[in-house]
Amino acid sequence: MTVVDRFLQYVKFDTQSDELTNMTPSTPGQMIFAQHLEKELHKLGLKDISLDDNGYLMATLPANSSRKDIPTVGFIAHLDTSPDMSGRHVSPRIVEAYDGGDITLNSDKGVVLSPAEFPELKHYVGQDLIVTDGNTLLGADDKAGIAEIITAVEYLIMHPEIEHGDVRIAFNPDEEIGKGAHKFDVKRFNADWAYTMDGGEIGELEYENFNAAVAKVTFTGRNVHPGYAKHKMINSIRIATQFAIMLPRWETPEHTEGYEGFYHLISIDGTVEKTTLTYIIRDHDRDRFERRKKEFEHLTRKINHEFPGVASLEISDQYYNMREKIEPVKHIVDIAVQAMKNVEVTPHVVPIRGGTDGAQLSFMGLPCPNIFAGGLNFHGRYEFVPIPSMEKATDVIVEIARLVAAG
Repeated sequence: MTVVDRFLQYVKFDTQSDELTNMTPSTPGQMIFAQHLEKELHKLGLKDISLDDNGYLMATLPANSSRKDIPTVGFIAHLDTSPDMSGRHVSPRIVEAYDGGDITLNSDKGVVLSPAEFPELKHYVGQDLIVTDGNTLLGADDKAGIAEIITAVEYLIMHPEIEHGDVRIAFNPDEEIGKGAHKFDVKRFNADWAYTMDGGEIGELEYENFNAAVAKVTFTGRNVHPGYAKHKMINSIRIATQFAIMLPRWETPEHTEGYEGFYHLISIDGTVEKTTLTYIIRDHDRDRFERRKKEFEHLTRKINHEFPGVASLEISDQYYNMREKIEPVKHIVDIAVQAMKNVEVTPHVVPIRGGTDGAQLSFMGLPCPNIFAGGLNFHGRYEFVPIPSMEKATDVIVEIARLVAAG
């Protein structure tokens, strides 16, 4: 089966995750999909196949070499799709030999994928693209990664002349809600290192990501009839707004790029009596990250100085920059770079302006850079994936397995 055939089959599964269920996996569709993949892996003849109650699926392609010194390399992708848009009844379409113009996704709704808004389309003129019907996301994040891993494993099985060591694969739930690695059994996975196939466009290779925290600032007010409120009312909404404008306006996602960190207000829930601001805090540099958290503490004290006891702060770290765990084993990045070059892909090493399961796994003892899966415009109706990018990602996996065995 080709990587395209697999992908078109996989996106039919509704695996949208949900952070509100407090279950693992967070939605039943993820387990249904994992069970489907489990059957497929059995048909391929993989070994050590296991699917636990939390939806973590693992398997081994056994080494075809008599050598015992070949490291065990792993490849990982996630089962879920983003909660940001429906992944139910995904109806993909292949645009053959893209001509560089507008692509009408849904004429009834006027949904158009245009290079005027998404100039990266111009990079793929002449290629076959898989797009949505304008009603759902596509699911290339990360079903493209799953299709690429399984197709690569099948290729290695069909080409025993390619020497390789043990290759471990895993598919986990709930990456999109930040919980993909929480119950990942690194010891059971038993790989020397791994790669998540969860990056964007062709050539992307990432081993740096944000340090991340979530901050909740709660303001407690006092409601009094507005006609008689002088010197009595404490309007928590107004005080919360005062707090928000005290943060640097240019240090927000819409004004930053590359290694620049930010404060991002993601929700406001408020009445006169009580208002909560929820932020995510991001920075690649650990020291700047810590200073950003200190800034929240400083501003909370400042508010409480003016309005005693009104503001309370909760900050929770989410994940850290995996660079500090990858640099001591930088050869695993070098292998991925060489594999890309060997299959005629230009490596593009970039920092992730976000997180990845690989970041958490790296701190759990499994160094885990991130490799492109090929998709673009994730999490929405304008998502698309060029078919040649998926094919090249599959080639990269095969080549990494070969290079690891070649030493």
